[in-house]
Amino acid sequence: MLPEYGRPVQELLTELAELKAGDLPVRGGKVTAYVYDTGRPEIHDAAHRAYAEMLEVNMLDPTAFPSMVALEKQVVGAVADLLGGDATTPGIFTSGGTESIMLAVKAARDHWRATAAAGGTAAGNGASDHAGEGAGRAPQLVLPVTAHPAFHKAAHYLGVEVVPVPVDPVTFRVSVPAVEAAIGDRTILVVVSAPSYPQGVIDPVAEVAALASSRGVPCHVDACVGGWLLPWLREAGAEIPPFDLRVPGVTSLSCDLHKFGYAPKGASVLLFADAALRRRAYFASAAWPGYTIINATVQSSRSAGPLGGAWATLQSLGRDGYLELGRTTLEATRRLVEGVSATPGLRVLGRPESSLVAIAADPDAPGGAIDMFVLADEARGRGWFLQPQLSYAGIPANLHVTVTGVTLHGVEEMLKVIAESAEAARLAGPAAVPDGLPELIASVDLEALDDATFTELAASVGIALDGGGSQGMAVVNAVLDALPAGTREAVLVRFLSAMYS
Repeated sequence: MLPEYGRPVQELLTELAELKAGDLPVRGGKVTAYVYDTGRPEIHDAAHRAYAEMLEVNMLDPTAFPSMVALEKQVVGAVADLLGGDATTPGIFTSGGTESIMLAVKAARDHWRATAAAGGTAAGNGASDHAGEGAGRAPQLVLPVTAHPAFHKAAHYLGVEVVPVPVDPVTFRVSVPAVEAAIGDRTILVVVSAPSYPQGVIDPVAEVAALASSRGVPCHVDACVGGWLLPWLREAGAEIPPFDLRVPGVTSLSCDLHKFGYAPKGASVLLFADAALRRRAYFASAAWPGYTIINATVQSSRSAGPLGGAWATLQSLGRDGYLELGRTTLEATRRLVEGVSATPGLRVLGRPESSLVAIAADPDAPGGAIDMFVLADEARGRGWFLQPQLSYAGIPANLHVTVTGVTLHGVEEMLKVIAESAEAARLAGPAAVPDGLPELIASVDLEALDDATFTELAASVGIALDGGGSQGMAVVNAVLDALPAGTREAVLVRFLSAMYS
């Protein structure tokens, strides 16, 4: 509620601190998802101060604020230099991986339309007449089942059809023959991940990019989570296959700086192999009597705070700082993988090539498989957050750990907690899902329920909309895991709607 009179600043800050008391901690390494910590407070402080300095600069109009142009050129240039480009490589600074991916898909879609309008081989009509895209003629996006959901979101927003491609059940890398079979005359873009988020493995970028190029199709490398990390891991001694703009056939690449660039949230870079494709990502409109509209991103007005924070982080750490973070991250990942592999009842999925580790139950362990969702609850009770990942496309339910620069200092404690939580989960048994509940949910018309009724339904089985409940999150995840993907999505939408009602 808006107060009748303005409140003192200190009172507001005190209330914010109280509200944040229940949040996961963003520093210290005990939260293994969502946040990235260097373990160097002075670096984060520099970023926060630069963020505040640029907070009120509006990136809507670069002619009004030349400072943001200068900073964006430096930031994009740094990413291009690291990832196979040079000073002339075109790019866009965006708010995050989802926006970078949205723009990459838009650029590819519009390129496909223009090619078709010019008499090329792609199906469809020109940018101003898309009637041919109806009735099963929508442009298509070919991607691995392990590709980030941001591509599905982009496809949903942009009228593109997703063509999912299976991955190898052991390596979790996308199948090249399956990609080849999926490419058709409506394919606007082929996607590979470097690495994929779920298991931290790098798709065969060179093979897929060459294949896409031979068919005249652009290829996007989603390096959002690993783009800024993989080169430093390689320099620290890791075997990292080619994945960036140096690879023939790669036409665009996304790289988040608010992940392993350690910048404040809201910082990503989208690179293109040529400026013509970047122009396809832009939006301009002159069909109104107001100010000039030309946007490089999905957003119009946006703060330059994240850009200032990203610039300050890159400048504060420098090559030496990032290389040292790469070394410690590589060592922490090695210790984590070895420690988990030696823990009874647990295994690591695939062979992580970055610092993303997926921990699953060993189905052949004596005494039966450990319920990973119960393990996550046990770890949460011990002060550690391990991110649950639901089963999908033959990949079992597992827990995701993102290893960052600060992890090495606490990796032995993390392994101890994982082992204790695994044993506790073994003794507790699987999450107690009420009989028939998944089937009941699958049969319910969720659209017919209002938020209050949905909240009551959730509470009746011990699921509170504050993120927990009498049975913790294990039962929530177990129920979701038992549902098909479409029903999961419907439940999650209702869950979010009820939470904010």
